[in-house]
Amino acid sequence: MQKALRVYGQVLRLVRRLPKDSRPYYAKYARENFVNYRDVEVSDSQFLDELFLRAYNHSLWVLNKYSVDESTANKLKEICCG
Repeated sequence: MQKALRVYGQVLRLVRRLPKDSRPYYAKYARENFVNYRDVEVSDSQFLDELFLRAYNHSLWVLNKYSVDESTANKLKEICCG
């Protein structure tokens, strides 16, 4: 659970780096996705790792879409993948 909260917090920090007009959409999108998976079994670590990797990859896609430097996602990468 702690890791999921850290991932969510980091995703929201990355949303702040997006253009002002797109921030509400991506903040809401992130929240909805985390809420949709809140009932996932904590003991299913493989599924959780896949979800965290998906969150990281999607964050990179959004950052690239808005030409934000990918290195801003390094902290998220550490949490999700390392």
